Amino acid sequence: MSVDLVSRLVRHGREIPDRDAVVFVRTAAGGLVEEPLTYGELDRRARAVARWLRERCAVGERVLLLYGTGPEFVTVLAGCLYAGVVAVPAPQPSTQRGHSSRSDGIVRDADVRLVLTDEANHETAAGFLTRAGAEDVPCVATDRLDLPDAPDWRAEEVPADALVIIQYTSGSTSAPKGVMVTRGSLDHNLGLMTRAFGVDPESRSCTWLPQHHDMGLIGMLLTPLYHGAVSYQLAPMDFLRRPHLWLELIGAKRIRTVVAPNFAYELCTRRVTDAQLAGLDFSTLVSAGSGAEPVHAATLCRFAERFAPAGFRPEAFSPCYGMAETTLIVSGTLPGEPPRLTPVDADALAAGELRPGAGPALVASGRVHDLDVRIVDPRTRAPLPEGGVGEIWVRGGSVAAGYWRNEEATEETFRAVTAEGEPGFLRTGDTGALHDGHLYVTGRIKEVLIVNGRNLYPHDIEREVLTLHEGFQGLSGSVCSVPAPGEEIVVMQELRRPRASREELAELARQVRGELSARLGVRVPNLVLLRPGQVRKTTSGKVQRTLMRELFVGGGLEPLFEDLDPATAARYRAAATGSAVSAK
Repeated sequence: MSVDLVSRLVRHGREIPDRDAVVFVRTAAGGLVEEPLTYGELDRRARAVARWLRERCAVGERVLLLYGTGPEFVTVLAGCLYAGVVAVPAPQPSTQRGHSSRSDGIVRDADVRLVLTDEANHETAAGFLTRAGAEDVPCVATDRLDLPDAPDWRAEEVPADALVIIQYTSGSTSAPKGVMVTRGSLDHNLGLMTRAFGVDPESRSCTWLPQHHDMGLIGMLLTPLYHGAVSYQLAPMDFLRRPHLWLELIGAKRIRTVVAPNFAYELCTRRVTDAQLAGLDFSTLVSAGSGAEPVHAATLCRFAERFAPAGFRPEAFSPCYGMAETTLIVSGTLPGEPPRLTPVDADALAAGELRPGAGPALVASGRVHDLDVRIVDPRTRAPLPEGGVGEIWVRGGSVAAGYWRNEEATEETFRAVTAEGEPGFLRTGDTGALHDGHLYVTGRIKEVLIVNGRNLYPHDIEREVLTLHEGFQGLSGSVCSVPAPGEEIVVMQELRRPRASREELAELARQVRGELSARLGVRVPNLVLLRPGQVRKTTSGKVQRTLMRELFVGGGLEPLFEDLDPATAARYRAAATGSAVSAK
């Protein structure tokens, strides 16, 4: 039986107290500033936080963590684990409407005992608690606390089935679902992450992923801590503003492992200049994981070609697949094993079979280790043979215990039974196939949009759009995503203003995209305005989103106005003539 994370952190604090655990790198006027946190300091501060928590919380009570990237989140999270208190990581407070509504939903759903944040975010956090009707929940800025050391504090021993983290799925809804991560599922998945990315005590990793996100939390924070390794962490906005900083740290700090969504590699390919490229060094990089959203073969090829002069090797790419419901990883490409980019027979794939052919290349998400993965017909629940495309079902030690206080969704998602009577499977909602020992993810059963590592739900976005202008009231809309080359949101909305001028439509489109982007917390680059009645529906009144996407991609719509991102316009409207298209 493997040693659990808490026991390892205690041991690291005793045996390697002076080794850096996490080094936070931030931009400042004079350049980059590093703030290290050693294993000794982490253990010392975690003990102090744990004692403080246990004076206020019982074992198993929930505590909401609202922090940006920095040492305070790490020490408070460790303190929760030491105290046996359930940590509920969430995005740091924001005044943007979309962000605050998600935080409001998490507070109400988790029924937290405390809200912990830092001084910089305390006022905003207190404000959203009032809006959520939870002003009676104490909100504490932990960096204001002068906590005495607690060298004799003994970390709380919890059984394998005890809840340790509630990981809320990132979506556009104010009614999020909390995934119940147990001590056993966490420890099991940390073992899988170790194998997938070759992590050991000498590993060095670098990330900009948010610390509350499952990939950032489990993959790039807790996995290195589990081994006594060091991780370098940038704030997400520092990466988005200056993508080259992430790549520069790889050479400067001799990084072996990075993990990021597909869009990040695409962003680096587009934004890193030749002068910046000249200063990069990928010679130490062993594994460049790609996950959290669909992995595109073209992105991997473009990145590898662009950064080959700096020593990037294509075989360093490690595509992987996972989700919060499995704690994190399900499958991964092992270090040193080249990623599989398999051209497939497009007709066979459309018919439900993954067969090598002359069509577009699919990227394998690696091999499955220590989990039972089946490909199942979602209608009959019958397992499919190799190459058959169906829903991905998962069973094993990494699967979480279910959704917090949502028995109906837990029963449907976490307790699936095959047609042959095998119980205990997680229904992922993703479609895929197993071929030659590798897992290929081909799409999603549900119409979830995955943008920048976040799940966004079309019906929620459509509902938000209706509130943005009186001309949308009572009409219909449809939302989809398209590769351009990364996944980009397309909003199609009927408008009751057919006589508006082009200038008026352009201004309306600009305002709608800006407001919607702020509410959702992601860029909304494409808006199509339609005449009433152009959104296709079934006879029962349901929007036919798949058909609407096909019409957009194939140029089958007759828009009043299209405000499209240049990449989207170039890909889908290159041959269009006579339509009102704006490419920003």
